[in-house]
Amino acid sequence: MEKPLDYLNNLSENNWLIGYESHQFNQIAQELYLEITQLSASKTPPKIILAEREPLRFLASFLAACAANCPVFLCNPDWGTQEWQQVLDLVQPDIIWGIAHGAWGMGNKNNALCPMPNAQSPLIMIPTGGSSGQIKFAIHTWETLIASVRGFTQYFQRNQINSFCVLPLYHVSGLMQFLRSFTTGGKLAILPFKTLESGQTLNIKQSEFFISLVPTQLQRLLQNPELTQSLTQFNTVLLGGAPAWEELLEKAKFHRIRLALTYGMTETASQIATLKPDDFLNGKISSGQILPHAQVIIRNQQGEILNCNQIGNITIKAQSLALGYYPIIQANQDNFQVDDLGFFDDQGYLNIVGRSSEKIITGGENIYPAEIESAIRETQLVTDICVIGIPDQHWGQALTAIYIPKKSNICGLKIQTLLKDKLSKFKIPKYWIPQQNLPRNSQGKINRQQLQKIAIEYLQNPLK
Repeated sequence: MEKPLDYLNNLSENNWLIGYESHQFNQIAQELYLEITQLSASKTPPKIILAEREPLRFLASFLAACAANCPVFLCNPDWGTQEWQQVLDLVQPDIIWGIAHGAWGMGNKNNALCPMPNAQSPLIMIPTGGSSGQIKFAIHTWETLIASVRGFTQYFQRNQINSFCVLPLYHVSGLMQFLRSFTTGGKLAILPFKTLESGQTLNIKQSEFFISLVPTQLQRLLQNPELTQSLTQFNTVLLGGAPAWEELLEKAKFHRIRLALTYGMTETASQIATLKPDDFLNGKISSGQILPHAQVIIRNQQGEILNCNQIGNITIKAQSLALGYYPIIQANQDNFQVDDLGFFDDQGYLNIVGRSSEKIITGGENIYPAEIESAIRETQLVTDICVIGIPDQHWGQALTAIYIPKKSNICGLKIQTLLKDKLSKFKIPKYWIPQQNLPRNSQGKINRQQLQKIAIEYLQNPLK
């Protein structure tokens, strides 16, 4: 397998990094590589925290760290002081690249990893779990990330991947767009989402590019007719990071946007299942088929493999699977059981039902929030919604809807009335809590722990 610098040396002279100077990227990467290799010539490669804001420096630094076989931790420069302290205590870095709030010092303690099966493989730590307040790092290698790239290129039957990236590069969804383009000799365009949303764009032939979005970003772009028209020009619009709701998908289909719903996570180096755009435009709304580098098995609680159309726990095998969570490498991580529940339909398409941990049991009934949230969105009376269960002495858990009303005069009772013909009585939330915004991270994932606190405080002091 080619190493990081091999890909850099193989790049042609053309401007593959759109919006930036490609030769400057090469120069920074080579200089940093030489600097690190001289530093670590007679000792263990230094642990590097990478928190560069500027995309070109971030990517060049990432490549240099991988080439020099240094453990590199991708970090969000906008983490708060508490989050940074958590990261510094965990990592004890030797070097910090970039601006990090509160990350002034550099540790020198030894937080050793378990032995690596292949000492020549750089360790790449990608953050996950930030929406719950507890940041973890999934341990990847150059090989696991490239396995994801190969699965992607085989699935879409393309030798080169051109990516238009508006997602954070420290997140797996942004990083993999870089790697797909960089390692296949494709082009990479980078633009902050806020810049794209303001109407600015880059001079690219969109029909040759993939763009990746999360549902909340797609929703915002579809509110602008010019940006909607621009989205229709892309070869493929990958959509992941959080569940998409039916109204949003219908709107995308109406505008003939070539949407590709995806299923994956940091631990699998982005998607392991994807719905191809033609399937979406023909009416499918599942997570699609499994990519060549992965395998998904649906099991019941006893571990037995289930047949088509039977809902169960999802277990993943993949060449792109993370080795563990820092600092512990799992010796044999062949099967990765996730919190998601799903099933395969008759055509072999993966359908995600919800998360096992988000299941709400009220009065003995099992309820999955996604179904109720979808029905509430269809009323078109809310701009955002999340359904949770809060402790209740009579019912076990009480269904609670926390929502952002589209207009100030919209109340829970009005929404409830419209739900009576759509949902069973036990699926209609008991409590309705209006808010001005919901706590979502940059990928659109909701912070349910924070919502629990908001709900309990609101119900204790409803007039506040």
